[in-house]
Amino acid sequence: MSRRQPQQAMTTSNSNSLIREIAELSTMTAVNNFPFDIREEEETEHREQRKYFHGADYVNIRIGPKNFVMTSLYKDDAANIYNMPLRPDDIFVVSFPRSGTTWTQELVWLLASDLDYAKAAANPLKSRYIFLEFSMFMSKEVQDQARSDNVGKEEELRFLDMVCTPGSKLAAQTPSPRFFKTHLPMSLLPATLLDTAKVVYVARDPRDVAVSYFHLNRLYKMVNFTGDFKTYWNFFIKDMLRWTPFFEHLKEAWQMRHHPNMLFLFYEELLKNLESTVKRVADFLGKQLTPEQTNALCSHLSFENFKNNQSVNIDEVRRLGLLAENEKFVRKGKSGGWKEYFDEDMARKAELWIAKNLEDTDLRFPSKNS
Repeated sequence: MSRRQPQQAMTTSNSNSLIREIAELSTMTAVNNFPFDIREEEETEHREQRKYFHGADYVNIRIGPKNFVMTSLYKDDAANIYNMPLRPDDIFVVSFPRSGTTWTQELVWLLASDLDYAKAAANPLKSRYIFLEFSMFMSKEVQDQARSDNVGKEEELRFLDMVCTPGSKLAAQTPSPRFFKTHLPMSLLPATLLDTAKVVYVARDPRDVAVSYFHLNRLYKMVNFTGDFKTYWNFFIKDMLRWTPFFEHLKEAWQMRHHPNMLFLFYEELLKNLESTVKRVADFLGKQLTPEQTNALCSHLSFENFKNNQSVNIDEVRRLGLLAENEKFVRKGKSGGWKEYFDEDMARKAELWIAKNLEDTDLRFPSKNS
């Protein structure tokens, strides 16, 4: 598979324009360490969410002109992340939630770590990557409950301390090479990111994203979504879930896809031709693989093996008591599963919603052309 993305006609000048726009914002940090305004969501939005989200009572905030949504705890680390010192060997895996992030993380880490399968198996993915935002979901209420549930369990309490530490602080404490996972959009990450480090961005059809995100929000007890999928989908398209708006998130990265330090992937590409995508990622990271190494890595990343890989299935989070028993983290690993959740009217409106949001871009999802 070549580096050419579906209908990739966006010019390099457009890519550079957005990069310059974000870089220019960094000049404001001398006066203001974080250049975007942050405001609480409307009370009516909060009341509507609390009908269905029965986990910790977070107040969501909206950030900047694109109204990105996060939990209010984001405010505590926003400027630190935005101004975070970077290193040339840093690697970021960036995505909207449930876009194939975990799969991509394992692929990237193994390639960058010279296929050290033994180390990967011995160390959970959450300890191999700094998840910049995870502490923003560990409110005092959640922390206190987890500590109470794990009294005397030293290993669990050490892990709890780690995930409660702000991402920027973990970054400062971590020796190189550092691996980062984040669902923050490019505009909220350090302005010099692409000029310093490498970024692998992975995108996925929003309908499949919404289905997987729905199950994730039922999995985590601190979120505990109790409504049906149709209700969740309405929250999704109204940009009322964390990290939305979905299309603004994707389009920021899509405009930067020609930068030499950015590799833009689609989840559907990983599914359709894993071997070719592995080779693309290896080339991006400057790694050479033999045919035997490529076959072994593809076997390791196959869905059957991946779903049984304890180091990527957040078992350590489950041991803390933060997850519901009736949901899985790694689920079905397929494309088009959304059709089992959408009725005819929802599917028609989803098509219109996608088309409207793609009017001003040449971004197209591979699943729509297959």
